[in-house]
Amino acid sequence: MTAAAPVTPRLYLEPVVTVLSRPAFTTPEHLPVQWMGESTDGERLAEFAGRLCYMSQHNPAGRSTRDYLENIKKQGHGSVLEHANYSLLLEGVSRSLTHELVRHRSGFSYSQLSQRYVDESQAAFVVPPAIAGDDALLEAWRTQIEGAQAAYVSLVAQLMERYGWVADKVHRRKMAREAARGVLPNSTETKIVVTGNARAWRTMLELRSSEAAELEIRRLAIIALRVLQAEAPAFFSDFEIYQAEDRREAARIGYHKV
Repeated sequence: MTAAAPVTPRLYLEPVVTVLSRPAFTTPEHLPVQWMGESTDGERLAEFAGRLCYMSQHNPAGRSTRDYLENIKKQGHGSVLEHANYSLLLEGVSRSLTHELVRHRSGFSYSQLSQRYVDESQAAFVVPPAIAGDDALLEAWRTQIEGAQAAYVSLVAQLMERYGWVADKVHRRKMAREAARGVLPNSTETKIVVTGNARAWRTMLELRSSEAAELEIRRLAIIALRVLQAEAPAFFSDFEIYQAEDRREAARIGYHKV
């Protein structure tokens, strides 16, 4: 079996984040809330849930939705934020990053590209932030990842021949790819759908956008934070993005343990 011709791999310098889904809220006619101010469906859902606890739908304090949720964060009553779920498609992230990301379990669901089924002979790779911008380091890194990808292509071809007796070609490809993937580096690009409630996103972003976080996942956290701040400002308005001492962006949170 002839191996596929080597290709120059695509390189990602930063992740791509796409919003796949957001909450849709319908006010029950028999429990109308006295809404005030601009808000999104996710924010209204959280306010409705909070007001239901005290049957305060008439809004006695005259708060806007976003003022109401600001007070919720200040008081630490984060459970109402769990009703609002946001699904993000993450591309241009490495498998090294997703190994860390999926450690966030509570409030999250994940679906990730499978290297057993997907041909990685033309996979992209993620340039580690510490290497980006240094030509010598980038060239050394590129040499390694191109060699690893060539080894993968060669191994898949050889394994397809070795398992030629397997009649089911789809299963044979899976057997070849699952063995050959072992030579691919952690920098191999992957795609993952991440669904989390607003409270879970806040916890993840607090930890992963800090100066102590690994650089690639910190970069992702900052981009995801900006996306979610645009989606639902009231849930993430207390995050402040700033330039850290290492000359990279980081973020700090105003209300902890919400």
